Amino acid sequence: MGIVTADIAISLDGFAAGPNQSLENPLGEGVEERLHTWMFDEHADAHKAEIDAITTAGAYVMGRNMFGPVRHEWPAPDEPFGDWAGWWGDEPPYHAPVFVLTHYAREPLTLTGTTFSFVTDGIHAAVEQARELAGEADVSIAGGAETLNQALWAGIVDELRLHIVPLTLGAGERVFDRVPPLDLELVRERVTPEVAHLTYRLRR
Repeated sequence: MGIVTADIAISLDGFAAGPNQSLENPLGEGVEERLHTWMFDEHADAHKAEIDAITTAGAYVMGRNMFGPVRHEWPAPDEPFGDWAGWWGDEPPYHAPVFVLTHYAREPLTLTGTTFSFVTDGIHAAVEQARELAGEADVSIAGGAETLNQALWAGIVDELRLHIVPLTLGAGERVFDRVPPLDLELVRERVTPEVAHLTYRLRR
């Protein structure tokens, strides 16, 4: 059986999303370009190993905020956001099942390469369902910060991969908020001008 991993890009002061999140700026104003530049354009080849590690999991778990901007009951098809299928369009970057944490039930959504299933009974249930479908492959906690914090609190993350970008945001959604003390062992590190990739194994 694979392990449970978590990848997240954060600022030096620990934020995975900045202030003033909105439909136009889902990670906060100016944050997407700054926190994730290393994954795209001319930088992507230099970070291929880290990008591949993110995108080759056997199943994923994410929070509802990461899936979309709707924070209440799912709207009817003829209402605003009624046809919402995630931030990524018809071809999301996930090529394995994705389990979305939510308080509101919804039928599974199948897109190119993946199916989004919506889990209403918490992080443990979502990870167990992901494990069943992942088989021998890893399960990835895909974010955002709140979902990762829940997974860390629950003690279900085996390997934490932080991608630390040399900037500060000052406010927003912070990793490790309200998480009890953790004992981590550094097992890999690679530092570039754009980002420091630090991989930790969580000691039980």
